[in-house]
Amino acid sequence: MKQLKPITNKLLWIFAIGQFGWSLLSGVVSNWMVYYYTGSPSAQNPNTGIFASGITQEPIFFKLTLFGLVLAVGRIFDAITDPLIAGWSDRSNYKGGRRIPFMRAMAVPFSLVMVGLFLVPQTASVALNDVALFILLIVFYLFMTMFCTPYNALIAELGDTQQHRINVSTYISFTFIVGQSISFLLPNLASMLEGAVGQKQSIHLAVAIMAALACAAMLLSAFYINERDYIDSKPSETKPFSSLIKTFSNGQFRRFVYSDVIYFFALTLFQTGLAFYETQLMGIEDTWTFVLTATMTAISVCLYPVVNILAKKIGKKMLIIIGFFTYCIVFAITAACGQGLYWGFIVAVTASVPMAILGILPQACVADVAELTRLETGEDRSGMFFAARTFAFKMGQALALVIFTSVTVSQTQASYRATAVIAFVTCLIGALLFFAFNEKMILAKIGELKGTEEV
Repeated sequence: MKQLKPITNKLLWIFAIGQFGWSLLSGVVSNWMVYYYTGSPSAQNPNTGIFASGITQEPIFFKLTLFGLVLAVGRIFDAITDPLIAGWSDRSNYKGGRRIPFMRAMAVPFSLVMVGLFLVPQTASVALNDVALFILLIVFYLFMTMFCTPYNALIAELGDTQQHRINVSTYISFTFIVGQSISFLLPNLASMLEGAVGQKQSIHLAVAIMAALACAAMLLSAFYINERDYIDSKPSETKPFSSLIKTFSNGQFRRFVYSDVIYFFALTLFQTGLAFYETQLMGIEDTWTFVLTATMTAISVCLYPVVNILAKKIGKKMLIIIGFFTYCIVFAITAACGQGLYWGFIVAVTASVPMAILGILPQACVADVAELTRLETGEDRSGMFFAARTFAFKMGQALALVIFTSVTVSQTQASYRATAVIAFVTCLIGALLFFAFNEKMILAKIGELKGTEEV
């Protein structure tokens, strides 16, 4: 048997750089597509809805807009392909491993399609733009799945111990929020470029620059790590559909997913509306979004060591519940906020706490369940566990996108506040459901099967 190299924190950090790449691409799409493709420009924020005239804006079914439906269908398609790609990855036996070959192949096309989303659907034909936007968004989510599903499976496989699982979850959480935070710089970067290339072209160029940065990060992670040197992986024999059924038949995993899908529904409502909350409710210029996000990120990062230590002392479950309830406070503040930049900072500071907790610990919970299943069955289906989780929460995200664009079709302050209220109620339900997850039992069984103390 080949002697495997030890997994080090340096390796885990380099792995986490790949998360920065795909989170930057995802952040640009999730944070700015709705902002640039819907709404109306104003004197304070002239770029709001700058591409809106190119696509259909009127509700086409009850209060459902075309843009909302396109986003929702994209997320549903993304969710459906997750278990298929996970099954493909779990069953593969490529020379470079089960996960890394996917990452190497998809980094460049994934980045290029993101640029196309902001560039292509801007012809003189609204119908053609609608079709182009739909096709490009479907392809974007397909490529994201083909990169992220194998990538996420490596969280469990590189997390060969409880310590490494918490560490890698901490590192990828850091690179994730850095990527998301930099995505909020898009209007700032576009503003710097506007004098040289024009208003719309400056947005296109800013998107392209961020895509190039993201692509470099994903390629670095994919080509630095030689999967076979660290992981003795064997292809799974279970077919994708059967593997998905097995995964959801795990009672503890289902308990985790119930709350996770509701949490992501609430969080997607909030993230989609963040630019609108700041500009429409708080009266803040869109160029301040990066400053506010950077503040939230900086405080959150400072809390990472605390979360890492507390997770080992009091357990991940209790911290996750605290994170849920703190997000409820954030949503409540947003729903009741008034005009002024200070409201943006209140939300940013408060949100930094659950951002730190829920950015780190849920992945570690999934890795724990996947590790226990591997020890009990002898079959490593890590890819499917993470894919099943993303399948579930992306369905929640799809519903959130439909609801947000439908509730806010009137573009009034009351409609934006309503989305924050919905996020508050659903997040509270998610917090209550998570009490059923039995973390102590999972770790005790892992320790028993390994002959070690997994606490």
